[in-house]
Amino acid sequence: MSDTSKTVKSDNSKNEATKVKKAGKTEGVVEEQTTVAPADDPTAAPVPVVDPRLLVREEGLKGYVTEFKRKVKGGELGSLPVVIGLIVIWTIFQLQNDRFLSADNLSNISYFLSATGMLAIGLVFVLLLGEIDLSVGSVSGLASTLFAVFVVDHTMNAWLSLLLTILTGIAIGALHGWFFAKIGVPAFVVTLAGFLGWNGLMLWLLGSSGTINIPSDSGPVHLLGQSSFFMDQAIIGAYLLAGLGVALTLVGNFGEQRRRKAAGVPFRPTSEILLRVGALAVASFAAAAVLNNSAGVSNALVIFLAALVVVDFVLRRTTFGRQVFAVGGGIEAARRAGINVPMIRITVFAIAGGFAAVGGMFFAGQTASATLSAGGGNTLMLAIAAAVIGGTSLFGGRGTVWSALLGMLVIQSIQTGLDLLNMNTSIQYMITGGVLLGAVVIDSISRRSQKAAGRG
Repeated sequence: MSDTSKTVKSDNSKNEATKVKKAGKTEGVVEEQTTVAPADDPTAAPVPVVDPRLLVREEGLKGYVTEFKRKVKGGELGSLPVVIGLIVIWTIFQLQNDRFLSADNLSNISYFLSATGMLAIGLVFVLLLGEIDLSVGSVSGLASTLFAVFVVDHTMNAWLSLLLTILTGIAIGALHGWFFAKIGVPAFVVTLAGFLGWNGLMLWLLGSSGTINIPSDSGPVHLLGQSSFFMDQAIIGAYLLAGLGVALTLVGNFGEQRRRKAAGVPFRPTSEILLRVGALAVASFAAAAVLNNSAGVSNALVIFLAALVVVDFVLRRTTFGRQVFAVGGGIEAARRAGINVPMIRITVFAIAGGFAAVGGMFFAGQTASATLSAGGGNTLMLAIAAAVIGGTSLFGGRGTVWSALLGMLVIQSIQTGLDLLNMNTSIQYMITGGVLLGAVVIDSISRRSQKAAGRG
């Protein structure tokens, strides 16, 4: 082989590694192209390879339709199944009883979903690790009982009692996490023991009466009661909340666009952001109008939504949130990346315990009492079902805190709809169980599709 031939091949091999970056003229697009020589002809001129995500926005509506089909085939369903399911459920119940979509009934749904929804928020963290916490129902019941004992038996300040109650929930969750992360006891066993033990402690504190009535004229219990509304039922209150939510979403989207521009990676164009925020605005103000037609927005719902926003920010925008997803995606890989896996596990279970305690206070607000049934019955199962039905994977590493809201909308809609139809509780359990099984099946199929598409 001649020296000239060797030189040509050497130059071509260098061309294969050459990267060319240039800013595109299309709004919202920063093109990054890599030039590679065709595999069948190493001496041919390099051919630019374009990131397929950039072509989506260049093709307009057709590009988005193509991208949607690709995501569905690849198992990236997101919240689509639960949204479709919710529409179907609402349609069926409305056809059966025209009061289902009335303002009063929808107001009841929005209020009663918040208590179990708080438990579901904490469970989302645990499920993201691929684990389970069976103790949250008992912890919530114990929390309401502790609060009642502090306030009624020991005449302690209600807000100080609330703080101590939540701290107790956090400590209990951290204890579960410590046994799991440090001792190596399976989370299922640790939290099952907690489910039994904390329930026993609750029964002991309640004593023979089995009930402690809590004053509800002021304090946290009054704030979380069904008759407590944001801005004292002022009509402007609901619209202020809707406007605030839309404004925060708009600021967040433009902030992300600016950061991605600065990083030189693809970003959403302004037109797409405005379309998304516009759809959210329509839904938000419609919900505000419906709730105003009833009695307004309950304080319990406001607190629940605020918790969702804060937790969503923590999971998506902080180092801790990224570490939670990393540990759920693969423990060994997380360790190699320098993540303190035991600490993440302990913290996640502590968060679940804290939200369980808050959920217990929501239950106390609904009944103005601590009872034997607090946190019992099907509370645990419904909280787990809400997180899973809403889209959080049982296999870890995938999900969003908004699953708690979507899942509870489905579950509470089923319960309320069946109540309107005077259906037996057994029917509620069977239908909810079927919906839960369907959600897990969709999750399993989605994961299989993602692996087949090379994204699992």
